[in-house]
Amino acid sequence: MSRIQRINPCLWFDDQAEQAVALYLSIFANSRIVSLSRYGEAGRELHGKAPGTVMAVAFELDGQAFTALNGGPAFRFNEAISLQVNCQTQDEVDHYWEALCAGGDPAAQQCGWLKDRYGLSWQIVPSVLPELLSDPDPSKSQRVMTALLQMRKLDIATLQQAYAG
Repeated sequence: MSRIQRINPCLWFDDQAEQAVALYLSIFANSRIVSLSRYGEAGRELHGKAPGTVMAVAFELDGQAFTALNGGPAFRFNEAISLQVNCQTQDEVDHYWEALCAGGDPAAQQCGWLKDRYGLSWQIVPSVLPELLSDPDPSKSQRVMTALLQMRKLDIATLQQAYAG
């Protein structure tokens, strides 16, 4: 019996849910579409979508469950929520950064944050960063923060150099 994930993020798109899911599946290993549902005649006066149009895509990114909903133009993504991608190596940071930035908003890229081509915010974070920032020696953590604030894509070696002094 498979375990059901208790909390699943639902991502609201205008009408690009399928395209966004295809992009995300191409970037993250161990990912798949779980199910796809389509709009019918019921509720057409509310949603305005043609019958047969994709309504929602249930999918997994690296085993994490999500739903992508084609809900119309009423809502847009903003920076109030982002998806964090924890990376062990600089190669991982580079891979996720480049893949998710493609076609995105370059002006939104700061301190490891970026917006993808659909406006969804991501944080590409080296897994060592919380350890560097929470060091009990404030001079070390402050040097890391100073270096972090100068970066767009995070560089592990530069963060570690700042930590070391």
